[in-house]
Parts: sequence; C-alpha cells; structure tokens
Amino acid sequence: MKPIFAATTATLALIAASPAFAQDDSAETGDPRDGGDERTIVVTGALTDFGATKSDTPIVETARSISIETAQDFEEKGAQSLDDALTYSAGVTAEPFGFSTRGDFAKVRGLAAPEYRDNLQYLFGYYNTTRQDIYTLEQVEVLKGPASVLYGAGSPGGIINVVTKRPKGVTEGEVRLDYGSFDRKQIATDINIAIPGAEDQAQFRFVGLLRDSGTQIDEVDDNKFVIAPALTLRPATGTEITILANYSDQDSDTAHQFLPVTGTLLPSASGEEIDPYEYMGAPGFNAYDTQSFALTLILEQQLSDAFSFEAVGRYVDSKADYRQAWIAFQGNGVPRIDANGDGAWTFYLADNRSEQLALDARVRGEFNTGPIRHELLVGVQTQNVFTDSDTAYVFNAGTLNAFNPQYQNAPTVEQIRALQVNGPRNYVDSTGYYISDQMTWGALVANAGVRFDDVANRVENGSTQKDDATSLSFGLLWRGPAGISPYVSYAESFEPVVGVDRITSQQLKPQEGRQYEAGIKWQPTGINALVTASVFDIEVSNLPNPAALPGADSQQEGISKVRGAELEANALIGGLRIDGNVTYLDAEDPNGLPLTSISDWQASLFALYNFKGALEGLSFGGGIRYVGGNESNGISAIDNTLLTYRVDGHTVGDLSLGYDFDRFSLRITARNVTNEEYYSVCLVRGDCYPGEKRGINGSLTVAF
Repeated sequence: MKPIFAATTATLALIAASPAFAQDDSAETGDPRDGGDERTIVVTGALTDFGATKSDTPIVETARSISIETAQDFEEKGAQSLDDALTYSAGVTAEPFGFSTRGDFAKVRGLAAPEYRDNLQYLFGYYNTTRQDIYTLEQVEVLKGPASVLYGAGSPGGIINVVTKRPKGVTEGEVRLDYGSFDRKQIATDINIAIPGAEDQAQFRFVGLLRDSGTQIDEVDDNKFVIAPALTLRPATGTEITILANYSDQDSDTAHQFLPVTGTLLPSASGEEIDPYEYMGAPGFNAYDTQSFALTLILEQQLSDAFSFEAVGRYVDSKADYRQAWIAFQGNGVPRIDANGDGAWTFYLADNRSEQLALDARVRGEFNTGPIRHELLVGVQTQNVFTDSDTAYVFNAGTLNAFNPQYQNAPTVEQIRALQVNGPRNYVDSTGYYISDQMTWGALVANAGVRFDDVANRVENGSTQKDDATSLSFGLLWRGPAGISPYVSYAESFEPVVGVDRITSQQLKPQEGRQYEAGIKWQPTGINALVTASVFDIEVSNLPNPAALPGADSQQEGISKVRGAELEANALIGGLRIDGNVTYLDAEDPNGLPLTSISDWQASLFALYNFKGALEGLSFGGGIRYVGGNESNGISAIDNTLLTYRVDGHTVGDLSLGYDFDRFSLRITARNVTNEEYYSVCLVRGDCYPGEKRGINGSLTVAF
C-alpha cells in the first residue's frame, strides 16, 4: 500500500499548493483556442476534431474521463511501445500479459480496448498486422467507458486512439540515434517542410525509422523498418486535404513463452526453477514477421460560417507470418512438465492477412439557439474488413526440457507448413449513423448522442450473421467557481457475438455494455494543472453463462460488473512537471470472480524537473509504478473444482536524465531500474507471463 499512499499524498499536495499561485483567467477554460494559453496542451495534451472525442472541446469541459500521453511523454518516460506509453495512465492495465513483441494488449477499466488511429479502427485481431510504432505518433488518447455512439461496435471499457504526426507550417527536422539494453540500435528521422512561398498551402512531413534490436528473451529480436510520409494541401480557402501513408515491416518473434506454472509460480518436484526469461521456442522455426501498408485521407471543408464537412478514410493491407513452439497445455491444473522438467513440444504456424476499407464522414455545425451554444455532429461511418488465417497445429512433436532447453530435433517450417489448413475468409461489413450535440448554456455543458448500427459477419462459403444496435450517451458538466467542474455521464456499447445459441437455436445476441460515471475536474486558477477524480459503474450483459447456471435457458445469461474510482493529476509548476494517478477496480466476471489479470489497485507518480540558470538545458526525474496482485480462475480438469492462480503485486521505478544544448538533445532513461522480477499474470490453463526487465536507453537527437 505504500506506493498508493505516496501517489495519493503527492496528488493531494499538488491540490493543496494551487491557491498560492496568481490567477490567470485563460487557464479556467483550458481551451487551446484561447490566444496565448498553452497550459492544457503542455500538461495533458489537447483534443482535436480527429481525436478520441471527435471534438476539440477541452478535456476540462468534457463529461468523460480522458487520459493523454504526448510524444514528449514518450521520450521523457522512456516508452518504447504503446503499452509502455500507457503505464502512467489512470484506469489502464498496460501490461496485462507482461513484456510483449507481438503487439499491445492494454486494457481500460478492466476490459479489452479497441485500438484506433485518427478516428478509425486499426487493429482486427492481434496477429495480422504490424505493431504501431510510437515514434510516428503525436499522442495517445484513452477515452474511458463505452464509446459506441461515436465508434460503433466495441468494448465498454473504452478505446485507445493514437494520433498520427501530421505536417506543420514550419520547416524543421531531426535525426535521432538510440542505443540501449539488449543491443537495441535505432535510427529515426522526422522532417517537416513547409513549401517556400506557400507555407500555408503545402506542407510535407516524412517520418522513418530503422531498428535492429534484441530483447530480454534470448533468440527473440525486435527489428523494424517504418516509412511514413504525409502531405497537407490547402488549395482553396476553407479546404484542407491531408494524405498519410505508412509502410511498416517488422521481423521478430513472440516474447510470450507460455512458461509452465510448475517451476515458476508453483514449485517443481525437484525444487528447480525455470528462468523467467528462458526461450521455449525453436530457433529457425519461430517467427513473428509482419508487413502492413496504410493509406489515410483526411478532408476538412468549411461549408459556411456555421457548418463544415470532415471525412477520414483509410485503406489497410496487412499480413503476418506467425510461427511459434511451446510446451503443450494439458488442461487446467494438469502439470505441463514432469519431475525432470520435460514437456511435450507443440508447434503452431499461421499465415494471417487482413484488409480494411473504412470511412467516417460527418457534418459539424456550430451555432446558437437563443442562449444555447451548439456543437452538432451528424455523421456516417462504414467499414469493410476481410481477415484470413491459414494454420497448422502439431501437438507433441518432440520434447523440451523447461529447466535446460536444448532445442533439438525440431520439425522444419516446411514440415509443419505441409500440414497447413486453409481457413475460411471472414468478412465484416458495418455501417453506423450517428448524431451528437454538445450544448453550452452559461456554465452548463450538456451533450447527448444516439447511433444506429448495422453489422454483417460473413464466412466465405458459409453463413451470414446480421446484427443491429442502437446506442445512447448523455453527459452534463457544470463549470463551477475556482476551476471546479463536476460532471455526470451515461454511455452504452455493443459488440456482436457470432454463433448460434445451442439451447435456443437462436442467433447469439451482441454483448451489451452500459456505464454510469460521475466525477470532478479541477483546473485551478493560476496554476498549470488538471486534476480529474471519477467513479464509475460498468455492466456487461449477454455474456456466456456462469458456472452457477449450468441448466439455464440460454447461453447468454452471464453479467459482468466493473466498479471503480480513478484519480489523475497533471501539473507544471515552474520547471517541475508532475503526473500522478491512483486507480481502484472491483472487476467481476459472471461468476463473481475477479477478471483475469486485473488488479484491485494501481498507482503511479512521475516527476521531472527542468533546471534553470547555470544548469539550463538539464532535466532530471523519475517515476514509481505500483500494480497490485491479480488472479486467474477456472475449473480444474483434474477434480472439477475451482482452481485459482494468484500473482503478487509489484513496484518498479524509472529514471530519466536529459540535456539540451544548441541543436543537440541527449537523454538516458531506465525503466524498472532495480530490475524487479515479477509475473504480470499466471493463467489457470497453465502459463505465466514475466514482466519487463530493466531496460536502459540512450538517445541523441540532432535538430536542423
């Protein structure tokens, strides 16, 4: 509990200190449109029309919980992945499955969170596209709670929206060199060109990187090549066209080794322990190689003084060659290795592919009706997604010793591929129509939205399942005195479930979610800070039956409940920057058991000081992150009783040291500086997931 106490104390200290600063009227709204005020932008990042809320309404005036991590945050906190970037965000479980190279698995408010890029969903299944690189991003936004009114089908926990770097009206650039732990070498560049003589009409940006890197797991690399050009044109007054391209190629392996519970969480018969960073794959067979190409078009057209048209469209083509070997699963609670450490070696191969064509088009109106100011949004969103997976699975193709792996007599890629089965292509077509209105009347800000969705899931040469849903959202916020803004909100979500109820023979209904949230946002006058405190209640229905209802009339009588509270504070006081948060979650599955990998308590505190005077250019800081223990539950295959595996909580520290001089910037970061060894989760199916080892990274950036 000490980390929780420390983070809470720091946050309260921040709040208590605020009246000592002189008043600044522009800081009350936090609106980046207010001339000369950059407080909210510096402290928390700013929302835009293509951000998570599809509005540039300041966070302090939005009746929802939102967390933002900017590119500056990535650098100062030493983040190397999207999961890393979210470790200091309230309500986010950033490492539910430990250190990963396959993708990002962050959960929001205990539930899976769809990943979006510039308002359009980007990820369909974790293993058919390239992991997004944070060097190509301006910021990451977490919109917490159901978001179906704006985005259609999705999880009630929230969404993660990343914002791509777009061209700017200046000519500048940088080259960055990185070297770090596990022989991590990377060169990256970010060049922006405003066309001379037409700086406001034509702008170009190029972002690229090349990485050659090992990881904390021997035999697992994380090599990557990315090019991301972008062009913005303003051919006429009120017209802006932006084209974003991204080609990514990643050659890697999976860091998830599915380590047996015996010898890690549980003692082995011999007392011998498995090295948590041991490689359980087959060198020469294992791979996780991906390629993806994305082309995005963003159009903004002013129609009149009151109305504008916006659209974002994207085409994505991705493929992945996924091959992995591991010690076979034997059933919940059944040991996967014998007393000597030997276990059956299993081999899996998949050729995965996906294609997406998506469009979100909307009309925005800003006008008054009497004393009420409206921001009206009317839109249509459609997407067509195709996924395909051709797989081979071979059980017991040899033996591997978990204590001393030798990697001998493994089958070849060609031998496994000869057993490959062509899976049916899957097609998802969806269309949604939505309308939302944010109304401002004096100090009151209210919003209401409704959306109608049609979704069709079709299997090649098979059946087609059609679903429709109506989603609602409401919110009310009062901009009170002293920068205090209490709010309440309600939101709904839905997510199709493909299949037929084996009891009723009826098509399975979509999972439905709803959330009630209440909170207070505080942007104190005279201080560059934002504090958000919230409580929420989420219910997810139409889930599989809990074990307590074996003879129920339907497969979908299960209900999951997530209740919790969050406190998040961001401040810039002189040269001192502080980010702190505390999260409490009571997350239960339909059986009333804790959700897998979700901790009751999380807390973090990050502080960084930029020196002045003789030490101008020097910055130093660090953070501490606490994640409580969690558990996984299931029915034992041995005796049909409840089986529970629980891992302990952990506390890790991070450090950050930087020095800027002339055109040069040096930074050294260390994450998990004490090299704390921990498991993020151990699943009842029999595998454990180690957390991130100590990683030190040095970077040199040259601006031009």
